[in-house]
Amino acid sequence: MGAGGGVTLHWREGMLFDGGAAGRPSVTLDADSVTAISPVELLLLAAAACSAADVVSILRKQRLPVQSLDVGVDGTRRDEEPRRFTALRFQFTIGGVGADERPARRAIDLSLQKYCSVVASLAPDIRITYDLTLR
Repeated sequence: MGAGGGVTLHWREGMLFDGGAAGRPSVTLDADSVTAISPVELLLLAAAACSAADVVSILRKQRLPVQSLDVGVDGTRRDEEPRRFTALRFQFTIGGVGADERPARRAIDLSLQKYCSVVASLAPDIRITYDLTLR
């Protein structure tokens, strides 16, 4: 596999699959979204995790205390096949940054527009927006 790593996927039964990177815990996926996270939900989770890691890293480098961070992502999908995303809306809730939201918004903007490799790997016509709540 390439320098970026890789994963393998094993079909269990029905629409259940187990997969992951070599030497790490596996993840169970359910393409029917009944008993485990679906592949599409996993994509949203990957975008949330990638962006969250960027935001924490950027704020720490600015010496701004981050005590909590929650990220939700909702996606809008096309009705016709392929039912790909046309828009993603992130909801960031950050605690410990202080009353000034400017550094938090700057960190989110940098992540979503420059650093997050998951978001950057999505189709360029997907509209990406976010809301921010500070605690």
